[in-house]
Amino acid sequence: MLNQKIFLQDDSLFNYALLTLFLIAPPTFISLAFLQAPYGKHHRPGWGPNLSPPLAWFLMESPTLWFTLYLFPFGNNSSNPKSIILITPFLIHYFNRTIIYPVRLFITMKTKKKSTLSKTPSGFPFSIALMAFVFNLLNSYVQARWVSHYKSYDDGLFFWVVFFCGVLVFSGGMGINVWSDKELLRLKGEGKGYVVPKGGFFEFVSCPNYFGEIVEWFGWALMTWSWAGLGFFAYTFANLGPRARANHQWYLEKFGEDYPKKRKAVIPYLY
Repeated sequence: MLNQKIFLQDDSLFNYALLTLFLIAPPTFISLAFLQAPYGKHHRPGWGPNLSPPLAWFLMESPTLWFTLYLFPFGNNSSNPKSIILITPFLIHYFNRTIIYPVRLFITMKTKKKSTLSKTPSGFPFSIALMAFVFNLLNSYVQARWVSHYKSYDDGLFFWVVFFCGVLVFSGGMGINVWSDKELLRLKGEGKGYVVPKGGFFEFVSCPNYFGEIVEWFGWALMTWSWAGLGFFAYTFANLGPRARANHQWYLEKFGEDYPKKRKAVIPYLY
């Protein structure tokens, strides 16, 4: 009876967490359409103390690793090979985002300090990092519990069909995301200030790093075939879509006629 009560309570918690994931997407999209998160190109004072950007990225993304790995063994399907295979792309993405990207950013910032040609804003507001940390706790709980506990793995061939289709989409998105981030860091490390990025998906959109991440989580929604994955995809677009549009507008205002007019903000040919 005690175990049954615990699982019933967890069912309620999971359902509320999943619902929250969907409910926060629309207000996020609307608010970011008018007020941009104050980091990167949009850094501005008035948001409290700042953290070093590499440290901020590490701290706010870290729940996706440690909280996911903590929760996963408690799932009824945690020892199922399909469950382990399914959570792997999620962990690979966040190993890059939590460990590799902050290290690259740190190296870039150290290199940039040697140049006096550029004085760009630095610092990542602690308040923004804290909000991202809380979201990652919520999302890690939803994704980890779905994959390790709530998902049924008795669907035979269907599991592998949607998994491999999703992995193809996810891998393509991650390739775009990682390459675009590396290119932006390379340009930042040159210390010449902001320039017009070129090559790859930069020829189609102003923010291919965001486009790649949106594609990734569409692939995740496909491979998990779940409301949990769909909720994450919806929130990702709600968060990154408006920011990409603001970055696109920033590029247009800064570079004027020198900025390619055919580029969209984040979705090639559309948005």
